[in-house]
Amino acid sequence: MTDSPKILAFSGSARQGSFNQTLAKIAGAGAQAAGAAVTVVDLKDYPMPLFNQDLEAESGLPESVLQFKALMKAHQGFLIACPEYNSSITPLLKNTIDWASRPEPGEQPMALSCFQGKVAAIMAASPGGLGGLRGLVHVRSILENIGVMVIPDQRAIPAAYQAFDDAGNLKDEHHQAAIAAIGAKLTEVISKLIA
Repeated sequence: MTDSPKILAFSGSARQGSFNQTLAKIAGAGAQAAGAAVTVVDLKDYPMPLFNQDLEAESGLPESVLQFKALMKAHQGFLIACPEYNSSITPLLKNTIDWASRPEPGEQPMALSCFQGKVAAIMAASPGGLGGLRGLVHVRSILENIGVMVIPDQRAIPAAYQAFDDAGNLKDEHHQAAIAAIGAKLTEVISKLIA
């Protein structure tokens, strides 16, 4: 391997104190320990209007979209933690994916330049007993349909409101190790692909 894998970690939640943003950081630390260069971002720092093709036609891609697309293109993999909203993906994550899928000037209409050839790992934390597992089914389906290879390893953490300690770690050492291992596994897969 000549270069360290570059991994972008983020959450489908912009809530202050988001369990899933914390989960993304734990996975990111696991990836970093395995040799990846990890960038952790918060989607609230890239506010995007609700996707509307008329808005895109009139004004082009918003600056926040262009910034986030540039970040995605600069990384080979994604660690995505997403809570479950009504058994599905959050509006924030879906809207982010929808905007990122739009072509920039000079790109083919279905280029999907932020997604094609990328590798991702997904995880969730939720107050419910399934830990967000139902939503991950939809996240996986969307990503795979736009060209992302999503590794089989995933984890859903139930009872999220009591799962984390004050330092931002999971209280259950098995959950903590499993989330870190997902980051490490993503690093391993990308390393093999770029070797």
